[in-house]
Amino acid sequence: MLKVLTTLYADFRKALRGHGHLVAVLLLGIGLPWLIFVNVAEDIWESGGFIGDQPILEWLHAHRSPGLDQLALALTTVGGPTVMAVVGIGIGLLLLWKREKRTAAVFFGLSVGGAVVLNVVAKLLFGRARPALWESIAPAKFYSFPSGHAMGTAALAAALAFLAWRTPWRWPVVVLGTLFALGVGISRNYLGVHYPSDVLAGWFCSVGWVASLHVFFSPDLAQIRTWWREGSLSVRKLFG
Repeated sequence: MLKVLTTLYADFRKALRGHGHLVAVLLLGIGLPWLIFVNVAEDIWESGGFIGDQPILEWLHAHRSPGLDQLALALTTVGGPTVMAVVGIGIGLLLLWKREKRTAAVFFGLSVGGAVVLNVVAKLLFGRARPALWESIAPAKFYSFPSGHAMGTAALAAALAFLAWRTPWRWPVVVLGTLFALGVGISRNYLGVHYPSDVLAGWFCSVGWVASLHVFFSPDLAQIRTWWREGSLSVRKLFG
């Protein structure tokens, strides 16, 4: 058995050479986000949420100020469905206008549009009521889990990051996109219309979804198939 494991490990290391980006996407972009989302969703389904959900909201509410109110309202408006739809359609049309970017346009559309569909399905499935700890200055309806604002902004940021990854703009896009998604998500907690677990789940669900699409649309998918065939062949040889 030790010989089998050693051989498989050696084959695995050999296959990974030169594919660090793919490994990072599979582990950090797909595996970790989906694992976190599933664990949060399980807690919501079984016990109704995190123990810290309410204390965090109460702490944020205790530190309210007129300036923070205006900032939260601005962030939640910019990250809301109307503005995000306009921005998303604009970016999609711009990618379609450039013929060589049409595959990127499909990827972008599925990333953002798919996140919206996943959000609605999850909300209907879990049916979690919104927080009612105080009267919000920006009340919201429909179900709470997961946060639509968090999912929409994270999907947009992740999709743009993947599209810009091989360009000089990748780090500015990653940093600005991350800060934008974080700011909008926290604003939803500050306004008292989402639990922290709603926002956390929304972020990671979108990242996992967009990273999965990235692998599907990239040449990396062919490499995964190659790894699968080579791994299956190695196992058959060792146990055959």
